[in-house]
Formats: sequence, C-alpha cells, structure tokens
Amino acid sequence: MTAYETEPAEADQASRSGGLRDRLVPPIPGSPVWGWVGPLLVTAFGAFLRLYRLGTPKAVVFDETYYVGDAYGILRHGVEINHAKNANVLLVQGKTNILSTGGELVVHPPLGKIFIAGGEWLFGLTPFGWRFAVAVVGSLSILMTARIARRMTRSTLLGCVAGLLLALDGLELVMSRTALLDIFVMFWVLAAFGFLVLDRDWSRAKIATAAEAGTADDAGPALGIRWWRAAAGVCIGAAIASKWNGFWYLPALLLLTVLWDLGARRAAGYLAPWRGALLRDGKWLPVTFAVAPVAAYLASWSGWLASPYGYDRNWAALHGNHTPIWSALDSLYQYNRYMLQFGLGLTTGHPYKSQPWTWLLTTRPVSFFYATPKTCGVRSCSQEVLAIGTPFIWYASIPVLLACLAWWLLRRDWRAGAVLMGVAAGWLPWFWFALHDHRTEFYFYAVVFDPFLVIGIALCLGLIIGPARAAPARRGFGAILSGTYLLAVLWDFWYMYPVLAAQVVPYTTWLSRMWYHGWI
Repeated sequence: MTAYETEPAEADQASRSGGLRDRLVPPIPGSPVWGWVGPLLVTAFGAFLRLYRLGTPKAVVFDETYYVGDAYGILRHGVEINHAKNANVLLVQGKTNILSTGGELVVHPPLGKIFIAGGEWLFGLTPFGWRFAVAVVGSLSILMTARIARRMTRSTLLGCVAGLLLALDGLELVMSRTALLDIFVMFWVLAAFGFLVLDRDWSRAKIATAAEAGTADDAGPALGIRWWRAAAGVCIGAAIASKWNGFWYLPALLLLTVLWDLGARRAAGYLAPWRGALLRDGKWLPVTFAVAPVAAYLASWSGWLASPYGYDRNWAALHGNHTPIWSALDSLYQYNRYMLQFGLGLTTGHPYKSQPWTWLLTTRPVSFFYATPKTCGVRSCSQEVLAIGTPFIWYASIPVLLACLAWWLLRRDWRAGAVLMGVAAGWLPWFWFALHDHRTEFYFYAVVFDPFLVIGIALCLGLIIGPARAAPARRGFGAILSGTYLLAVLWDFWYMYPVLAAQVVPYTTWLSRMWYHGWI
C-alpha cells in the first residue's frame, strides 16, 4: 500500500505517454482484496467503539426526547403520535406506554425517525434499541469514507487513514451513539458523493474509449442516463428526508458532477465540452437531480400519506380540496410549508448555541448529558456525553482547508475541490441563517461535513508522504510526520473518550478534559 500519485493537471494530459483511459481513470495499485480488508478492519474498530456500552447512559439524552417517541409512533401507527407528558420517565423505567392520542406536529421529515424505529423494532424501546440505527449508520459511514478516499487517492493506505480518522472523531462517535437525526443526513450525503465519484470514473472511462475510437464529434459522446448519478439523486433526497439541511448538497453535488464531466471531455481533447456536458448529458440531469430526490422525499412520507390521522393530514379536504392524490399532496405541501416557517423562525436562546464560524475551533460543544453519580470510588464523580470533535482533527482541519484551497487554485486538483465543496455545502449556509435570521444553531450540525474534513486531512497527509516516485528519504520523513500525527489523534481520542461515552469518572478527571471554559 503506497501513498497516492498526485494527478497532473488535466490540461497537460494529452502530452503524456500512456493510454488516454489510464490517464483519465488511473488504475488503483495494490491488491483489491486489501482494498476491502483494510477498510473493513477500520470499520470493525469504529463499530466496536460505537456499539460498546451503547445503552449507556440509561437516559433520554438531549433531543432524544423528541425522536425516540416519534420513532415509536411511526413503528406503532405509521406516523408520529403525541407523547405522554411523562414519556421520558416511563422510558427510563422501561415502559412502553409513552404515546398519547392524535397526530403530533413535528418539524423534521420522517426518514431518520423511521430508521430509529427499526432499531426499536429489533431490540425494543430501550436505550440500546433506539440508538442502534444511528450506531450502524455511523459505522457504515466509516467504511464509505475509507472506500471513497481510496478511490479518490488511488491509495488503500490513505483510504484507511481517512476511515480511521472518522472512527476516531469524537463528534461522529457521539452522534453515532445518540438517537438524533444529523448522522442520517451525513450518511446519505456521503453516499451521494460516493456514487458521484463512481460515476466520475465510469463516465471518464466511456469518454476515453470514445475519444480513442474517434466515434464522437467535438462535443464528445452522449452517455445516456447515468445510474450512479441517479443513485446519488435518490441519496440526496434521502438526506433531505432526514433533515432539511441536506438540501444544500443538491446544487453543490450537481455543480460538482457537471464540472467533472466538463473536465473529462476537455482532457480527452473535445473542443466543445460544454455542449456535451450540458446538452447531451444535461438532458438527464432533471431526472437524476430533481425527479429522483423528490421521489425519495415523497416516499419517506408514505406513512403519513397513508394514515388518516397524521397531523394536518386532512388539511386540504377541510379547505375544499377533495381531489384524489392532489388533496393529499396539498396537505403535505401545507404541512411542509409550516415546517419551513418554524425552522426559519427558530431564534430561541439556548445555553449551548454557537455561531457557525466557531465550529472548526470547537469553542462551544453541546453537553447532551451530565450526571453526578456516586460510583467512581471518590466523593465527587461526573458522567457526561459531550458532543465535541476530537480537537487534533478539528484544529488540523483549518490549515488543511487552506491547503486544499491553494491546491485547487494552483493545480485545479479535483480532489481538493471536492473536499472544499463538501465542507462549504454543509457549513456556509448556516452563516447566512446566523447573520440574516439570527437562527439558533448548534455545533453538532457540523457532523454533516465531518467526512469531508477527514478526507481532506488524508489528502494532505498523502502530500506530506509524497508520491511513490519520490526519494526514499523524503518519503520516510513524510511517513514519520504523518504517523506521528495519527498517533497524536489516537491519544487525543483516548484522552477525551470518557466524556464522549458517559464513563463515570472522578470530577477532577472530568475537569482536566475541559480545556476551554466554553466546553463546560
């Protein structure tokens, strides 16, 4: 397993030796077996961390107060049902009579809650049961990150590094052990991005084949409907159906895949790449990036649409619209319209709110749970679930993003651009809401772009190690630097682990991990 070869600028491709296909789609060196075994081993390690003591704390943690009962309503009735006033107490006691009557007014789409309901169906209405789905999704995200980074860098080693960094990130760990919705947005966005990376390789191979055969005009070949793109569209719809902040990845990934297509046609020597990308292949974009996401989003509401007692389900009929199908869609539209108004108007103060420009610095993480049990062997004990990223990962991401920006500006490297786009789509929209609408925002929203941060770090570690053709001394020194950083991240994660996973520790041990007053 070796560090990746830095791709030459696409404008210089035609002057280099070798087949066009190999230049547009470089082969991945090394064993394909290790290409799976390595990421799977990293995933197994991450899954152990996420599933071990998953039922701890035995409590309803932070916004689990909403989603645990919502998921149980979906499991029992197909839609969210109002909760009993003492639902949290009943849940801690192991009782299941937590539902009241009537459809509940909710402010997030149902898909994430449907997955949480799956865990409750498998393991019961217990902390392990309602957290099982998020743990599985968080673990699979490690595998996807490793495989995506491997394909981007053409290096199994760097793919495993990216997966390991995600496995060791405290924020991803906490969000994979708490029944909230944000981890599902992250998962589906990452899946959509992964499908587009697959489509990039597939389409470039087709374009190279057509160019070598001389079977297309100056615009290049028409590739027809691209099923990897369609799969990406479905995944973006699923991200939006989990929580609406997934929407920003729809235009971002659409732009990304079009730019990749333009670059491939230009690199293959076609003189009218815009015509090929936007007219010949662009005619399918409404299908893959409009119809597919909308279909996925509507499918997530199937329980509400099929139910006679979901909240506001009969709004249209009560207002004179009795047309079959359109009446249901009209009611759904009005419900979603209210949800949007609520989300934009959420300006209530909260002790753990933070501004998005502080997120990379982790100055105000969110305490999901805190207790003072008497079981640690000393007089004063603490037990906490603190939603915070591993500092050595998040602090490193600041120079990494600057390096990726310079790398993209100077070399137009598509990988650096992809990382920047992935971070920007998940982060920058919150700046607008914070400055314009003064909306209440929390640091843990940043988990959505967490995989792009660790992929960016892996890319920069590859630059530090150097290409395979570099001198052994240079690669050795780079490997030592990169290995030292990874060991530091491992130590940092181990040090923070007690306050990430609700371990009962002496108060002094807890306090020593509060590096900054904003963490308390």
